[in-house]
Amino acid sequence: MGESSKFSGYKDYVAGLLAGVATVAIGHPFDTVKVKLQKHNTEVQGIKYRNGLHCTARILATEGVRGLYTGSTSSFVGVACESSLLFGIYSQTKQLLQGGVQSNGPQPGVIIPSAAFGGAIISFVLCPSELVKCRMQVQGTDSLVPKSSSYSSPLDCALKTIKSDGVTGIFRGGSTTLLRESLGNAVFFSVYENVRYYMHLQLNIRSSDHSNLIDMGIGILSGGLGGVAFWSAVLPLDVAKTIIQTAPDKCSPTNPFQVLYSIYKRAGLRGCYAGLGPTIVRAFPANAAAIVTWELAMKLLRIKND
Repeated sequence: MGESSKFSGYKDYVAGLLAGVATVAIGHPFDTVKVKLQKHNTEVQGIKYRNGLHCTARILATEGVRGLYTGSTSSFVGVACESSLLFGIYSQTKQLLQGGVQSNGPQPGVIIPSAAFGGAIISFVLCPSELVKCRMQVQGTDSLVPKSSSYSSPLDCALKTIKSDGVTGIFRGGSTTLLRESLGNAVFFSVYENVRYYMHLQLNIRSSDHSNLIDMGIGILSGGLGGVAFWSAVLPLDVAKTIIQTAPDKCSPTNPFQVLYSIYKRAGLRGCYAGLGPTIVRAFPANAAAIVTWELAMKLLRIKND
């Protein structure tokens, strides 16, 4: 029994890792646009890009398709590890809180703490990888935005950050990342579990009648809506995190609420939601891909998804 449980736990993390790879492959170009909007449209000098499409067009014109995947190396590593931990911790914490008792429907008292705990743990992996990713993404050759420090690779960025700011510098924005991930994942998994449950209920699908096509459709909708809910809830925190992590001065504020207040004074509520368009456009397909991949991997690895 113990051996079986340990092996099953290991498979939870493998399924999560595959979900992370799918997320980056689908979502990274949208993320690059989001980060550039958050960095350059909230500065004192004013709006540089009219909207997400304008930003995308400028990236393609000045850097080509490759520009949309700037920073993707650190993102693949970070998100694969983060996703592996998130889905693994969520699945195992949920099982622990359920105590082996079969539930008749989604239990907020189980889902929310499991997701928030998983989100808090992964923030320690996400923070350094996202700092490197964001600093790489705000670089570029577009004449509309000011030149920033040039990093030749994610490793070069990490080493230069540590050299100038110390080891703690790579964890800049850590408390904001923790807040975003804890709150966001509690929202994500609550929406995912409820949509998934009620769709199965409405379709009146018995476990023996499951078809891969129906499961995939439910996964796309529940994962996509979960992703949209996640980012709708925490986008202001994400804007603050981008500003904190890409600030050239290491003495600049790291309190997310202080940063958001200063953005609000400069750019209003719109500034606090900078990058909303590409974020929401990215959220549905990227999270749908993550959930479909996760559920398919669980099915192939014979992990029960209650």
